[in-house]
Amino acid sequence: MNPLQGAEQAVLGAVLLDPGQLAHLDWLAPEHFDRPAHLALFAALRKLRSDGHPALATEGGAIPLSWVTDAVEAAGRHVQGLTAVYAHTLISACPRPEHAPVYGRMVLEGAIHRTIAQHAIRLHHAARSDALQGQVEGALHRADVLSGVLSDLAQRWETEPCPVPPVPTPITASADPSPVSAEVCEDEQFLLTVLADRPTAMDEVVGWLRPGDFAAPAHGQLYQCLGALHHRGEPIDHITLLWEAQRRGLLADGALTADHFAAICDVVGAGDAGWLGEQVLRSSITRTAATAARQVRALAENEALSPGRLINHALHALGPLDEVRTRWQNATGRSPAHPPARAPAPDGPPPTRMRAALARSAPLPAPPGSNRLGPAPAPAASRPPSRGHG
Repeated sequence: MNPLQGAEQAVLGAVLLDPGQLAHLDWLAPEHFDRPAHLALFAALRKLRSDGHPALATEGGAIPLSWVTDAVEAAGRHVQGLTAVYAHTLISACPRPEHAPVYGRMVLEGAIHRTIAQHAIRLHHAARSDALQGQVEGALHRADVLSGVLSDLAQRWETEPCPVPPVPTPITASADPSPVSAEVCEDEQFLLTVLADRPTAMDEVVGWLRPGDFAAPAHGQLYQCLGALHHRGEPIDHITLLWEAQRRGLLADGALTADHFAAICDVVGAGDAGWLGEQVLRSSITRTAATAARQVRALAENEALSPGRLINHALHALGPLDEVRTRWQNATGRSPAHPPARAPAPDGPPPTRMRAALARSAPLPAPPGSNRLGPAPAPAASRPPSRGHG
């Protein structure tokens, strides 16, 4: 059995056996369950508790069978196929009802992994869509949402959000593996042509454009040569650029061919360096966002990572995107983005009540009596009128 599946069954079985365990699970929400049937059943159990079901008044005696049947009936209005037989399967899957907070912590861990993976997928889709449309807003928005979710999860898990690099890094590539479009390569080549033909044009981009922003490695290396000449205050033309490329070994190792160099330097650079640089940086943002999304998703799918480590590793993966975004704002003169969107605050008590799930101390003492299912102590007519509103 899948460990997470077993944990979900165990926590539900614990509550079915002992309704009082719900008092120790206020920090656990229905949406933390993976299976729809489990989500619906836990939501129904919480609703029965809030409505004051008679089973909650049982102390030390047998739990009325109506606690199970009413929960199944209420949950069955939202999912199909849920029967009393499955409810008893859940009861059998629970080793000890008093361990419910520990089982709940396992469910919450699984929910954190799933939530981060889902937001990483959305970030990747937004980055790929922006790349096709020549935009960056969708990817940056999704990155803000993911960052906010990570911060909120860190607070709920009672850990300090701090970017920490994973060892080993799950994805070491600096760019998305998707093929670079011809349009992106043309923009990069046009920019290099302008920079080589008009030396003063370097002043327009050198403050915010980096070699790593170029999708084609040869273009990034040639831009690095231009930056070195500019930094040393040496003249820039096709001869000095070719000499710098040779000194850096780009001609010897085949990183730059004669034909490629001629296509860039043997034409007149007609274009706006600042505008072309922004196009290169725009492409860099979407590629960096896609790479960060793939890294975060790979981390979230690593079940061996604890929630605290997962959150901090994911924050570290978003770091390069934050750096590119800052340079984009400097280049375009745009104001900093709005604060990251926060996920809705979870229902329930403050974090002090959540420590039950995070604690690894001894389990709660077993309640007096067996608390096993038995005949209902009261006739059906005494049930709350809200029974039909699960």
